Amino acid sequence: MDRSTTTRPSASRAAVTRRVLRERAAAVLRANWTGTSTVPSRALYPHQWSWDSAFIAIGLRHLSPLRAQSELATLLAAQWGDGRVPHIVFNDAVPLDAYFPSPDFWRSTTAGRGAGAPAAVQTSGIVQPPVHALAAWLVHRADPGLSRARSFLARVHPRLAAWHHYLLSARNAGGAGLAAVLHPWEQGMDNSPCWDAPLSRVEPAEPGAFRRADLDHGAPEDRPTDADYGRYVRLAAEYRDRRYADGDGLGAFAVEDPAFNALLIASERALARIEDALAMEAGDEVPPGKAQLKESARERRERTETLTEALVARLWDPRHALFLCRDLRAPGPAGELVPERGVTGLVPLVLPALPPGTAAALVRTACGPHFGLGGPARLVPSYDLRGPAFDPRRYWRGPAWFNTNWLVLKGLRMYGEHERADGLRDALLDAAVTSGFAEYVDPRTARGSGARGFGWTAALALDLLHDDGRSRRDGLPEEEVWA
Repeated sequence: MDRSTTTRPSASRAAVTRRVLRERAAAVLRANWTGTSTVPSRALYPHQWSWDSAFIAIGLRHLSPLRAQSELATLLAAQWGDGRVPHIVFNDAVPLDAYFPSPDFWRSTTAGRGAGAPAAVQTSGIVQPPVHALAAWLVHRADPGLSRARSFLARVHPRLAAWHHYLLSARNAGGAGLAAVLHPWEQGMDNSPCWDAPLSRVEPAEPGAFRRADLDHGAPEDRPTDADYGRYVRLAAEYRDRRYADGDGLGAFAVEDPAFNALLIASERALARIEDALAMEAGDEVPPGKAQLKESARERRERTETLTEALVARLWDPRHALFLCRDLRAPGPAGELVPERGVTGLVPLVLPALPPGTAAALVRTACGPHFGLGGPARLVPSYDLRGPAFDPRRYWRGPAWFNTNWLVLKGLRMYGEHERADGLRDALLDAAVTSGFAEYVDPRTARGSGARGFGWTAALALDLLHDDGRSRRDGLPEEEVWA
């Protein structure tokens, strides 16, 4: 028997493999760097995206904490006066027809004027998941000396606080404290079958009213259908025409999503840590003052507890052993849960204070027949393997994405599932390099689809190179935010 195929690689070979992967991932991030921020993909996504930049900063901190700080600062500089962080910050050097919806569709400087859209840069008017405080804290921890010298936390803190305040107030459409998304693009998992029922009430825009630039760079079988895209356009146009006004009575689409809210809770925890760190540096005579920072941090920690309770009360479904989306526009005083199994329902594993048994149930669901981790699936699919809408290639309807898998991995680590986390880490690293750092991959075969040289795929691969399981023994600093 040729034992070379069954033995583990030698330490020296593993080191070479890690070095090659690091070099290739770094090359992707260099190629996508614009001088102030990183595009997800030069061809398909030639602007700055909100949660992409947060995940990219998490990986960039291992190459250049300075660049990681710039990534976040550039994004937050485009924040609106009402606190929202737009999901796209447009580069005015990119031709209008390179991406749709383009700046002339969103009209942020005119339609968004009442909500405080910046005049100096054009943006979209919707948001994406709030990973930013978490990213800022991890970037700070990568080089605390540089961070303090540049007053990084002091500069981003008020913007992050305003961002969270916006989500917790203006987006509390259900009245229970959770933030609602008003468009599938806001949740980030654009084309998930979890949106099919809520979207069915939306009349698609006329096909001739827009031209899809995404099909210039991606195969139609990988992308949303024309009908779904027409619904996205209709929702965005109606929100724009309302001048981006929020409110429970407005809009045909309003959903409480478990991943969006879990990331808000995790970022609230990170923002409390940021305020603790600033309080350590501040003198009592310096506004806002050490006492105020400490009080704010305490309030945020209390809020994470109440928000976690609300998340469980409103979105946990024991029959599915999974968190589900709540469609606030469905009939009934509280809407109704959407009975579709998406990876969004596994992301709350990142929260340390889930009720007894809930985390264990989520792990069983992740490894069970619907998601197949460790069995038929190498990576966690974005949608139920047994669901009627499962498609291993089509955008968020089955493919595995690196950011959601990274989050699930962090949750597995937190709850002591280190062997499963190690296996997922190795599968992610292998898929990243063999797919050419693809945007997403088939969860069973790791065959790549979408864009190649994708920003957060490369960035999170870099981060996973530093995740060798030592957190279970040594308590790595970057793991503290998850503990």
